[in-house]
Amino acid sequence: MADTKTRANERQRPAAVILTKGAEARIAELMSKAPDDAIGVKLSTPRRGCSGLAYSVDFVTEEAKFDEKIETPGGTFYIDGASVLYLVGSTMDWVEDDFTAGFVFDNPNAKGACGCGESFMV
Repeated sequence: MADTKTRANERQRPAAVILTKGAEARIAELMSKAPDDAIGVKLSTPRRGCSGLAYSVDFVTEEAKFDEKIETPGGTFYIDGASVLYLVGSTMDWVEDDFTAGFVFDNPNAKGACGCGESFMV
């Protein structure tokens, strides 16, 4: 009985990253062209660039134990478990114009970024 009551009182935890409709549409497009063994798209923050961390989005072929998992209409989106701390509260969007196209991040944890915008620091 107590176990049922505990589950009923638990709040659903918000996703670490909020995906805009544009980001969800791009994930769907990527998954429609994904390799056969891909199970989703994964966001990570490898150490790279002059500010220390960069955003990396890649296909993933297996689920890792501590990865955050977000189901989207077009496919599964994963966040690297080691990167969640740097990304909590972020919004991820897909932006295209005449000259560039790419994922854009609004990350409240970022304390600065390099001049070219490739990397960030927390």
